[in-house]
Amino acid sequence: MAGAREIRTKIKSVANTRKVTRALEMVSASKIRKAQDLMKSSRPYARAMRQVIGHLAKANSEYRHPFLHERTEVKRVGYIVISTDRGLCGGLNSNLFRKLLGEIRAWQERKVEVDIVAIGTKANAFFKRLKVNLTGSATHLGERPKVEQLIGVIKVMLDAYSTGRVDRLTLAYNDFVNTMTQKPTLEQLLPLPASAALTTVYDWDYIYEPDAQTVLDHVLTRYIESLVYQATLENLASEHAARMVAMKSASDNATKAIDNLTLVYNKARQSAITQEISEIVGGAAAV
Repeated sequence: MAGAREIRTKIKSVANTRKVTRALEMVSASKIRKAQDLMKSSRPYARAMRQVIGHLAKANSEYRHPFLHERTEVKRVGYIVISTDRGLCGGLNSNLFRKLLGEIRAWQERKVEVDIVAIGTKANAFFKRLKVNLTGSATHLGERPKVEQLIGVIKVMLDAYSTGRVDRLTLAYNDFVNTMTQKPTLEQLLPLPASAALTTVYDWDYIYEPDAQTVLDHVLTRYIESLVYQATLENLASEHAARMVAMKSASDNATKAIDNLTLVYNKARQSAITQEISEIVGGAAAV
């Protein structure tokens, strides 16, 4: 019965693992609703900001903000990468990193340097191992991230773009589609992409107080901050959804493993009993 005891130990170990995965599944299931509510509550502000920026991009202002100019030569690009602080969420982070690495390699083949700002422990640890310039990081944002926690790393990239050290800025995050689907997304922030502007051309302009430069500096900065904050909330909801699905799959696999091990245990136990009966019968016949 030595083999049976080993199998019984394995069954107990897998059962303990299943308890952990089920607990994590229930925790994520309880948190995903709050994360979705937080994400949806910030979407109207992000949409309104896009509309305002679309108007500003097409307005006939004498001042053209540097964020609106497409640079002819790209020598250095920057990425704001949003990941999770914790693991056990399936391929959520790895899918995003894989997509991002393809684009980074394409830039490096063109002799373009890459700067990274990492939001989340996983992105911070991942890009420290690569040959890219990690210029800043923000980790442990919690279950209710705040804009104040992101302003520092955003300012690092905005200052780099304003001074000409970075010629293009891209946001990388996981877009929450539904509980089963989270889409790795690369979204260009600067220069302002054409898709962010309205297709209709207006022959009017805003009245700027105190002046166009001051207003545009403030509004465009708030616009970038709103996009990064919204992406952080999308990534948070994606994290809980991915972890819930991954832990449910792990629990199901553990149940299947327990069933298989139980079947093997019963066979080993039955074989041992049969062997003992055969030995007793053989001994009796010999006498």
